[in-house]
Amino acid sequence: MSQNTVTEQLTQAGQKIEHDSFAIVDNEVGAHNYTDAQWNIVRRMIHATADFEFNGLARFQSQAVEAGLAAILSGAPIVADVEMICVGLSKPRLSHFGVNTHHFISDEDVISQAKAENTTRAVQAMRKAHNLGLLEGSIVAVGNAPTALLEVIRLIREDNLKPALIVGMPVGFVSAAESKAELELLADIPWVITHGRKGGSTLVVAAIHALLALAEAQSK
Repeated sequence: MSQNTVTEQLTQAGQKIEHDSFAIVDNEVGAHNYTDAQWNIVRRMIHATADFEFNGLARFQSQAVEAGLAAILSGAPIVADVEMICVGLSKPRLSHFGVNTHHFISDEDVISQAKAENTTRAVQAMRKAHNLGLLEGSIVAVGNAPTALLEVIRLIREDNLKPALIVGMPVGFVSAAESKAELELLADIPWVITHGRKGGSTLVVAAIHALLALAEAQSK
């Protein structure tokens, strides 16, 4: 199989640094309990944070990787809880697959509705995405707001919403661990999470970039 080009660093120097970093992670971790495809995602998360605890904290629903790859290869949208995720994702890599990103956290109508209903902007942002038909069959990317993840879970349970994949990695102390524990209960929805309090937009970006690299390799 030929080497990836679209999802690699743009210079040989950058590629060498990244590949050397991956080799260091592989060497320091040694044996692990992930599949090869899952490890590509976990390794990139460790690479992005220098935090080896994600070897174990990263958890996958059984069909998560396959579902994520199918979604990317079909050009499914990515709906994020915060702008940081959309900014962090490589636009050339996304455009190669025809993938668009969406976030609504700062929209005026979202802010107004959150104030009117005394909810969070993240809740209203996910409701807006759902009303626009963007969540069905999408990759839902949550790296900051547990309430966004909890709202998506509610929509799954009450409205029969079926995202293609949920990358659920909200970080924090209020409902972050709990929201991910709730997501783990959804056996029929593909998900990737970070167990416990740790998470963040950087990890979501790393996980999606790993999926993009796997998708490029699969499409050759």
